[in-house]
Amino acid sequence: MPDCLLVRWIRVSNFEFPGTFRAVWTGRFEQPTAALLRTYSESVSFDWRMYRQDIAGSIAHAGALRAAGLITPEELQAIADGLRGIEADIEAGRFEWKQELEDLHMNIEAELTRRIGAPGAKLHTARSRNDQVALDLRLYLRDEIAAIQELVRRLQRALVELGARHPQAPMPGYTHLQRAQPVLFAHHLLAYVEMLERDHGRLTDTLRRLDVLPLGSGAIAGSTIVLDRASVARALGFSAVSQNSMDAVCDRDFAVEFLGAAALCGVHLSRLSEDVILWASSEFRFLRLSDAFTTGSSLMPQKKNPDVAELTRGKSGRLIGNLTTLLTTLKGLPMTYNRDLQEDKEAIFDSVDTLKAALAVFAAMLDEASADEASMRAAASDPLLLATDLADDLVLRGVPFRQAHEIVGKLVGLAARKSVPLNELPLADFQAASPVLGEEVHSLFDLTRSLAARRGIGAPSPENVAARIEHWRGALADR
Repeated sequence: MPDCLLVRWIRVSNFEFPGTFRAVWTGRFEQPTAALLRTYSESVSFDWRMYRQDIAGSIAHAGALRAAGLITPEELQAIADGLRGIEADIEAGRFEWKQELEDLHMNIEAELTRRIGAPGAKLHTARSRNDQVALDLRLYLRDEIAAIQELVRRLQRALVELGARHPQAPMPGYTHLQRAQPVLFAHHLLAYVEMLERDHGRLTDTLRRLDVLPLGSGAIAGSTIVLDRASVARALGFSAVSQNSMDAVCDRDFAVEFLGAAALCGVHLSRLSEDVILWASSEFRFLRLSDAFTTGSSLMPQKKNPDVAELTRGKSGRLIGNLTTLLTTLKGLPMTYNRDLQEDKEAIFDSVDTLKAALAVFAAMLDEASADEASMRAAASDPLLLATDLADDLVLRGVPFRQAHEIVGKLVGLAARKSVPLNELPLADFQAASPVLGEEVHSLFDLTRSLAARRGIGAPSPENVAARIEHWRGALADR
């Protein structure tokens, strides 16, 4: 966060405008709000970050007020100029956020009225903070989702290019964290590209349901002052207008969807992190991370720790927690707006910040990473990885698969008892297990042959993987 945007608390200066030093809703109250409650209930310390969206919404709303004849052209111009001036001051770090004014909305409205007088006090006609914040949150997430989607693309490109730097590097594929069958390193990386593509799609789906204008719903029941909501929607880039005022002010489904998409993306990053941590260990030695994206130990001078992956694995818990926070907040709320909904923003803001940071740093780390192809090939040369190839060969010779599976299992057990690799069993042992096996059985234990034979759609033959790398390069270059 730029220093100029850090929130600064000061005492409210004296100026003439209705409600100075008192909340805008105090007309029916005889006592001032307790200082403890003001501190407890304020939200400007975090919702200030939606200032661009709040100002854009207010300018569009002012346009609707003008179209309805409720303000003059001069007043509309004064409001728009005043709001843009406030935005410029916020950007420059000159705006003084005031806790006494509770939230983002009243801070901006109060300052606008201080600057331009009576026209500023007309701005809130036919709207409520309920529909105002619902609008701001939709606009904010629309902007942030676009930024997150570009970071998803950035990480996808980093994964593709890391694979492209090692297109022929074989490695063991794992199930239950046990060596299973051979794959190419690039194929493994491309699996995460597919995951991230689904994450990108979920964010796009969220945008579709977010694309509804709630402004004009008022506090709960709209307003007797009817504005052209369709024109406001067009001005703000929404393709639809909400059709139920009660639903519009309390709907946070789009926020839940975003947090769900962010949490699942975080889970994918956590799984990738776990692979990176294992690969970078001395036991695996599959991946080399650059000094720039690792750290050392304050005690052990030999250490080179994969902190980016470990932190990302940890931060995924925050993303999951934020989703749980909002779901728990919503589950007991009656219609319509309840102050509980103020708790949606910090969860959303934290998920936005956390996910953006994780995506950015992970891509940068992978840009400087490289594979240890010799270690990978040594691990992938374990003949047990080709036990299934032997079973497949038996099937092609007419042996039912379940029988072939049992035959190979017995051969694996025999090799273990003899303390020899499976491919070094003598021909007599293979033929004793199944007479259909001939002298060519030992040639089945060829890693290059095995990988080349995996030509089915989605399988990791070098030809398939090279094609997918080129596919993703083209697809990601166009987005």
